[in-house]
Amino acid sequence: MSENQNLLAEQRRTLILDEVRRRGGVRVNELTRRLGVSDMTVRRDLDALARQGVLEKVHGGAVPVVEASTHEPGFEAKSGLELTAKEDIARAAAELVSPGAAIALSGGTTTFALAHRLTEVPDLTVVTNSVRVADVFHAAQRTSGPRQGAATVVLTGGVRTPSDSLVGPVADQAIAALHFDLLFLGVHGISAEAGLSTPNLAEAETNRRLVQSARRVVVVADHTKWGTVGLSSFASLEQVDTLVTDSGLPGDVRAEVSEHLRHLVVAGETENTAEAADL
Repeated sequence: MSENQNLLAEQRRTLILDEVRRRGGVRVNELTRRLGVSDMTVRRDLDALARQGVLEKVHGGAVPVVEASTHEPGFEAKSGLELTAKEDIARAAAELVSPGAAIALSGGTTTFALAHRLTEVPDLTVVTNSVRVADVFHAAQRTSGPRQGAATVVLTGGVRTPSDSLVGPVADQAIAALHFDLLFLGVHGISAEAGLSTPNLAEAETNRRLVQSARRVVVVADHTKWGTVGLSSFASLEQVDTLVTDSGLPGDVRAEVSEHLRHLVVAGETENTAEAADL
């Protein structure tokens, strides 16, 4: 981390969280020197991150939270994390969508960001098991009024999870009867060994059905998802066509990912985005 007094709160907190995860803990006095801000500012940042449940404050600093594989944060808790990365990923992923396509968006805060980018793409058919994603498209139609080319949204039924996804037998049956060109899939965790995983067993089965019904699978996940493993795996990396992530993904991990799937898109690196657009 380099000293910069003009860092926005979100940027500071992202740097702090990355440092905590990388080193296994940080001290307040170290952060004040590296970020060039006051003790009070650092403590406020640590308080905010602790409220989100992503680190634990200890005397003089902070350490990572060790989560059980069954721990499932709610939508609100996740929505405040890695905001810039999610917006960058959403912008890059939206470039893969053509007018008139039939697409599916799973639940998650990154697919939620992507939905906002897709409201102006004409003639889309959108299948989703996310109440939040469906609300984005419905809100856009209410704001602009009836218009030609507005998205047709199919919201599956099911049981609502903490992340506001609809899962279970009703959702599974609805998805199994559908076929779509592109699936944009948010994930709890991703690794070479476990593939894509989630702490929710019912959500794992619903995500499995989404993958089976898609012609192409695009995972949208920021760099912090790499190495996280939830209770249940629902797809291997070999079942993924494209991973869209952010520039925080380390080089060695990029090389490892590239061994397992066809395309890696790092948001902001246009050469990779152009390559994936040829899918």
